[in-house]
Amino acid sequence: MTGSLVSPELRTRVRGLAEPIARGFGRLGLTPNHLTLIGFGIAIVAAGAAAAQAWLAAGILVIVGGVFDLFDGALARATGRASRFGAFMDSVFDRWGEAIVYVGIAFGSERAGFVGGAFLAGAAMASAFMVSYTRAKGESLGFSSGSGLANVGLAPREVRIVILTVGLLVVGLVGAVGPWTVVVPVDSPYSFPPTDAYRPGDAALSASLGLITILATITTIQRILHVRALARED
Repeated sequence: MTGSLVSPELRTRVRGLAEPIARGFGRLGLTPNHLTLIGFGIAIVAAGAAAAQAWLAAGILVIVGGVFDLFDGALARATGRASRFGAFMDSVFDRWGEAIVYVGIAFGSERAGFVGGAFLAGAAMASAFMVSYTRAKGESLGFSSGSGLANVGLAPREVRIVILTVGLLVVGLVGAVGPWTVVVPVDSPYSFPPTDAYRPGDAALSASLGLITILATITTIQRILHVRALARED
């Protein structure tokens, strides 16, 4: 029982769908490592869009980058060019790209005066990194029975990408984020005028980043408990 929202069977089916497209990239002369770097470049552009508060574009680029990430591994398997260095490159640039996107969101939120969004972006990034670290450390110590730790936990990278994409797209569609404000009664003794405290964009971004933080934290705990169970079997 892995408790993952992405089953091994679903992963296999998605990889099968990605293979024909990956072969097409291969016929263009691209290698798996080229595709890894292109995916990383898409993440950088997505982060730039978020930093510029182009939330809709950021959401589209995040999901495009997430889908594109399937192609490097698919091409490596289809052409027999899978290697340990390629797997290393894929993992490192995936984590790097994810971090850069969160930094872009934090910067864009800060520029808009939405301090809560910047804080939640940092929390989501930290939680996401713990998911990756528990897998990397566990597998480096030999705790990788079956298909390894990738299938353990509620929120692997694929789930986080979907949640983040939905949040960014909603922000782009319902309106920009901005400073948290407080509704002041008309008869208030304070001199500043009443303001509207509700911003749909704030709520959407907070919900997506908060959900990523919570689910990634749960995933980290699930992987720790999974490794503990494997250790007791030794």
